[in-house]
Amino acid sequence: QLNLNVVAAEKSWASARDRWTEIQKDLDRLTAKKSDLERTLAERTLHLEQTENGFLQQLREKDFPDETAFRNACLPELERKQLTEAARCLADEQADLESRARATQKRLEEEQAKQLTQEPVENLRQTLEDALARQKALQQDIGAIRQKLDNNNALKRRQAERLQAIEAQTRESGRWDRLHELIGSADGKKFRNFAQGLTFELMIGHANRQLQKMTDRYLLVRDKDQPLELNVMDNYQAGEIRSTKNLSGGESFLVSLSLALGLSQMSSRNVRVDSLFLDEGFGTLDEESLDTALETLAGLQQEGKLIGVISHVGALRERIPTQIQVTPRSGGRSALSGPGCSAGSQRN
Repeated sequence: QLNLNVVAAEKSWASARDRWTEIQKDLDRLTAKKSDLERTLAERTLHLEQTENGFLQQLREKDFPDETAFRNACLPELERKQLTEAARCLADEQADLESRARATQKRLEEEQAKQLTQEPVENLRQTLEDALARQKALQQDIGAIRQKLDNNNALKRRQAERLQAIEAQTRESGRWDRLHELIGSADGKKFRNFAQGLTFELMIGHANRQLQKMTDRYLLVRDKDQPLELNVMDNYQAGEIRSTKNLSGGESFLVSLSLALGLSQMSSRNVRVDSLFLDEGFGTLDEESLDTALETLAGLQQEGKLIGVISHVGALRERIPTQIQVTPRSGGRSALSGPGCSAGSQRN
């Protein structure tokens, strides 16, 4: 414990010594600074005394008994500045006048030395009057020409404004011409085709989304030559464009189903379509296409839509749990049986 105390005391002593050294350095700096300030103060005191003595000597030379008399005789600062500025302006003006006078005198001496003519003064005066008359006439002509130029500039400005208006009207007319080329016709057929094309394009988009759920092979596209006709892009044939007329029965059914679903989705924006009835068409489907179509319809049913299928395909009866049977009777009548049908219901 004693050793620890000794070590701590030594560290404390070393720290105190370092601190004392720093304080001693600060004291030396302050002492030197004090000496510099005292020397500067002595010099400035001596300078002040000399300046004050000189100032008093000048006061006595100017017949001022003391500083108070001098201050009373001084002008106000603002007036003194104004007078100083006025004196400077007068001095500049005098210098300018003297310079102009010297230049004028020099030019006069040069003109007198030339002796350009021997004509009498009267003749020169008459010549001068004639020249002044011609100058006046020329000035009048110049004024008339300037007026014409002003009028011409005003006409040019109005012409430029008219050209701008014509260009704006031409652009507007061109816009209407292009619109007319696209959808304008006397019988309205172009516009109908254009509007139907927009709706058709929208329906194709909805139909393609439904078709993608059933098969990844086909994509519906518009015919380039007949914009309101449909073609299909066969992704299994490197994107070959085919006519819908060349599709098999099963393929045609899938395309027709996708178009019907797309159309119902478009109609649902304004009118809620909760029911969809399909009449036949399943007999042309193979087993895989039939499964795809039924899965699509099952998905619509889960979305809350009522799906009705009218078909003679026996395989459907095994896959559709809710059925209404139509049994032919004599006399052109049929009997209905199933959920929601009363016993013995008959229809013509």
